[in-house]
Amino acid sequence: MTKEEYIEIAIDTMKKGDADAAAANMNNAIADGIDPAELLSEGYSAGIREVGDLFGKGRMFLPELMLAADAMKAVSAIVEDEIAKKGGTSEKKGVMVLATVQGDVHDIGKGIVASLIKTQGVEVVDLGRDVPAAAIVDKAVELNADLIGTSALLTTTMGEMKVLEDLLKEKGLKDRFKTLVGGAPVTERFAKRIGADAYGEDASQAVSEVVRLLG
Repeated sequence: MTKEEYIEIAIDTMKKGDADAAAANMNNAIADGIDPAELLSEGYSAGIREVGDLFGKGRMFLPELMLAADAMKAVSAIVEDEIAKKGGTSEKKGVMVLATVQGDVHDIGKGIVASLIKTQGVEVVDLGRDVPAAAIVDKAVELNADLIGTSALLTTTMGEMKVLEDLLKEKGLKDRFKTLVGGAPVTERFAKRIGADAYGEDASQAVSEVVRLLG
């Protein structure tokens, strides 16, 4: 099959929340020489965004959203294994601490971002969801990270990103870590207003910004 056909199937498996079919499609694509990172970005990520849009419009429900999330996790695991096989010994380009901010328990988009950033040779330490700003900063200091990425899926939790920026300034760490923010309600204007170094509208842009920040 062509790359376009694999992409079409990838999107369909996300919308159906079919983890087995999603994994089989990725494995078949890899066997056919398709770049798994590209398929993850152009196919599965596009599919999960469609699912998110449908959920937001009330045309899909939470159980379907969770099935799509499980399918994405299955595919992401395959991609990470493939990258480890081919480039696990390559030079590490940087370390990124990633988390969903305190008060927010959504992490589908963050998982996609983590998987794609890893394809660039960046070590991603995912702290999970509902993580306080202080814990994020402490982990970044502990790991001597280069980047801090935060995600918010609710307008009510976006303010936690400013809490993080303010904490970095308060501790004199603002120049030590580059910060990237993203999530459905987050905008580039908001990112600039709170003092973040970069904004990712989607997973692909987040990867581009990480590469740029690592320069």
